[in-house]
Amino acid sequence: MGIEAELREEFDRWERREFAFIKALPYALLSVSTLVTLLQPFWDEPVHLPTVLGLAAVTAIWLAWFQTHRHWHETGPVMGLYYVGLIVLGAGLVALAPWFGIFTFIGYVHAFVLLERPWRYVGVAATAAIQAVSYMGGVADIRTGGGWWEWSALALITMVLAGAFFYFAEMDHQRNDRQKRALAELHEANLKLEAALEENAGLHAQLLVQAREAGVLDERQRMAREIHDTLAQGLAGILTQLQAAEQTPDEPSTVRRHVTNAIDLARESLTEARRTVHAVGPAMLAEARLPDAINDVTRRWSEVNHIDAVLTTTGDPRPMHADVEVTLLRAAQEALANVAKHAKASRVGLTLSYMEDLVTLDVRDDGVGFEPNAKRANGSANGGFGLAGMRQRVQRLAGRLDIESEPGGGTAISATVPAIPAGARL
Repeated sequence: MGIEAELREEFDRWERREFAFIKALPYALLSVSTLVTLLQPFWDEPVHLPTVLGLAAVTAIWLAWFQTHRHWHETGPVMGLYYVGLIVLGAGLVALAPWFGIFTFIGYVHAFVLLERPWRYVGVAATAAIQAVSYMGGVADIRTGGGWWEWSALALITMVLAGAFFYFAEMDHQRNDRQKRALAELHEANLKLEAALEENAGLHAQLLVQAREAGVLDERQRMAREIHDTLAQGLAGILTQLQAAEQTPDEPSTVRRHVTNAIDLARESLTEARRTVHAVGPAMLAEARLPDAINDVTRRWSEVNHIDAVLTTTGDPRPMHADVEVTLLRAAQEALANVAKHAKASRVGLTLSYMEDLVTLDVRDDGVGFEPNAKRANGSANGGFGLAGMRQRVQRLAGRLDIESEPGGGTAISATVPAIPAGARL
């Protein structure tokens, strides 16, 4: 149980005890006053017992009637009527027997509990005046002894003392009310916090599931791109070289050249496949800077496909983040592979541009071109899986891939990514 719950329970326990005490107190005071009055003949002048007992019984009924109707306590005028009746009955009992001044003490308690300011202090004044009569020995002693001035002074002193006590009691009561409200607000805040924590726990679990699913999907896409960019392109190149060798069986030197190219492609593809499985960057970037790696890819592609291809580098070449360099290298490989498979081009120009905030790779060819917005066989626009994989790579780095082409007008592909320096965190 928390501190807040313990404090609320403590407040509730004291309130229950206070309510039970206030409920029983008037009957206890009335009983004591009646008992002392009944014993009075043994040491003082006797009183008219039937009248005293009858008025005491009426007082007890008056108390019980209002206590059994708890809903009346919420109505100010009704409580005012009850209190007036209580004061009148108490004054009558004190006039008959001064010892009932003990009972009239309940006037202070009920004025504090049942009345609102300023009527609370009116009740204090009335109770003090009645109790002053009891202190003076009753109305008869005051009247016969000429003690009205003494009674007035005693009543005034009692009023002042009782009023001061009421003032400090009100301050304490208001402080308790503020504490209760603060505890209620704290309890409500704790409930809201618990609900928020439960909701956050559910959202956290949901986010974990989504993150796990996103991680699985991202890994699948990575493997698909790597397989396409290494194994698929390598197998396509090997197949092209073997087909070319098959078409020239009478030219041993040509056959040997194509077979050698096929073997080299197979070795490179095997190396790249192993690096892909272990999530290691391309071997070319491990051994050279990005411009040199793209230039090497361009040169070897040109030799294998007998198409002129030139790389131009502009700006200030500098080491970039590994993901940036891999993305641009794969973009160059994919763009050149597409030219070899589809473009029927005679010349390809590549431009690697280093700018302050961006790095751009442009690949242009003079081939047959295509319609970029046309639907492909796999149902995607802007090319097949190779272009889609290229676009995914670029977009993962918050970059963009632009494709410009038209039938008979060649193709231009531009991959632009942020210039993230080496060693920076993505």
